[in-house]
Amino acid sequence: MQADDKAFLEYIVKALVDNPDDVKIDRTVDEMGVLITMTVNAADMGKIIGRQGNTAKAIRTLLRVIGMKNNARVNLKINEPEGGSKPEGYAAQAPATQSASEASKSVDAALDDLKGI
Repeated sequence: MQADDKAFLEYIVKALVDNPDDVKIDRTVDEMGVLITMTVNAADMGKIIGRQGNTAKAIRTLLRVIGMKNNARVNLKINEPEGGSKPEGYAAQAPATQSASEASKSVDAALDDLKGI
């Protein structure tokens, strides 16, 4: 299994991206298992991650299957490229800062404003 997992990942990822020359894959082995670190072009991150992370999950699942075949634990880390930007709407929603009573007061105030029109 020395490089089977790395070669497999490289084949899959290069088939998915528009910039296959920018794909960099490093493989390290320690007591926890195999860690494969992958870096791709910023423009290709969406293709590697997929909708709701489904493509990345599928790639990780396939790597785990290869690892199970060879009695090794294989993990994939996808590095965020330099200059990469998060997609619109990626940031978590800001928590509501108003309590329920404050919200009802503001609704009442808004209704009072509408009555005055």
